Amino acid sequence: MNIPIALTLGRIVAIPAVMGLILLGDDLTHNFGIAAAVFTVAALSDFVDGWLARRWDQTSIVGAFLDLTADKLLVTGTLAALLVVDRVNIWLAFIIIAREITVMAIRGVAANAGKMVPASQWGKWKATVQFVAIGLAIVRLEDKWGPLHLDEWAMSLAVVITVISAVDYVVRFRSVLFTSD
Repeated sequence: MNIPIALTLGRIVAIPAVMGLILLGDDLTHNFGIAAAVFTVAALSDFVDGWLARRWDQTSIVGAFLDLTADKLLVTGTLAALLVVDRVNIWLAFIIIAREITVMAIRGVAANAGKMVPASQWGKWKATVQFVAIGLAIVRLEDKWGPLHLDEWAMSLAVVITVISAVDYVVRFRSVLFTSD
């Protein structure tokens, strides 16, 4: 096992810790802060593992699959925990989770057709904004910016970019999705 894959697996291992700390909530003084720190390290590892894999020429199909899976699990698992503690709007979380499932399905259909679905620039921006929004939702600053908390504004932006990214994937890979046999 190489270091980039180890980092990806570390991200997967961090998910239950983040979720558990969020679900424990304010029962312990620093749960949300620790959850935010673990989430931030896990999110940053998403950028580091890919960079290292490319730099050290250690990219692989397994590594790319694990990386994408780890990202989806980190986002959906953390959003699920945030839903339970009422730190994220259910509809915003639904849109983000639905996009993740849709793009995974597109990747599956494409793989079945012998094609690869590389990450788009929109997908990379989406991941970054989602990570920031989720991190802010974990720590939830008390002051509101107008009618919403800062994390709610960030999550709204994340949803907009998430939808644009989903449309981008569907448009770019419609030939794979809508072929007649």
